[in-house]
Amino acid sequence: MRSHAVTDALAPPPEGQPVVDSHPVTPPAPGARTRSQHQRRRRIVQAAAALASRGGVEAMQMRTVAERAGVALGTLYRYFPSKMDLVVAVVSEEIDLLESSIERRPPSAATPAGRAVDVLMRATRGLMREPELADALIRSLIMAEVEAPFGDRMAGLILRVAAGGLTVDRATEEQFALAGSLAGVWVQELLEMLRGRRTYDQIQRRIEIAADRLLVDFQDPDTPIR
Repeated sequence: MRSHAVTDALAPPPEGQPVVDSHPVTPPAPGARTRSQHQRRRRIVQAAAALASRGGVEAMQMRTVAERAGVALGTLYRYFPSKMDLVVAVVSEEIDLLESSIERRPPSAATPAGRAVDVLMRATRGLMREPELADALIRSLIMAEVEAPFGDRMAGLILRVAAGGLTVDRATEEQFALAGSLAGVWVQELLEMLRGRRTYDQIQRRIEIAADRLLVDFQDPDTPIR
């Protein structure tokens, strides 16, 4: 999973040049956003990720993000009412990249646990290429005061890869809870790695143990969990 901070960092406007795109924007209903609005939102998220990769969430000052993205501060606030909303958007972009990677190269392990571990360790490698960004995002989400669907999205991803395309709406309550628990273990282990208390190999082994226990009876709901 390549980080936006590496592949998509945008240079700030030249000094003295007025900030472009200062017209007020009222985002339309979901699904109706124009191409230019998609591009504007993407520039903002990429600018925020680039700043966070160098200085953590503290570097994601809204005015600085707006200047780097080439939008007016008022426009930024219309898309993202708070810094936490912006953090959530950066995380969502990172998960999008992970999902695209999985679609291109699906896990090949023979067991549900093995496929889940493949995905989580792939995510670990991608995040650790930008440890400052990873640390900022994970810590901020733990303290989030806005809705942050990070855990649910990771749980849904684990469901799909572990149970052969099983979706959240078809999973049992127990299956979704087990996938969410494994995602929670991964987040905590990632934090330990960022603090220097775990090595990559230690994280992998601990996630393997958790996956083996949590997903031992993982299967499609057409065959009930024993």
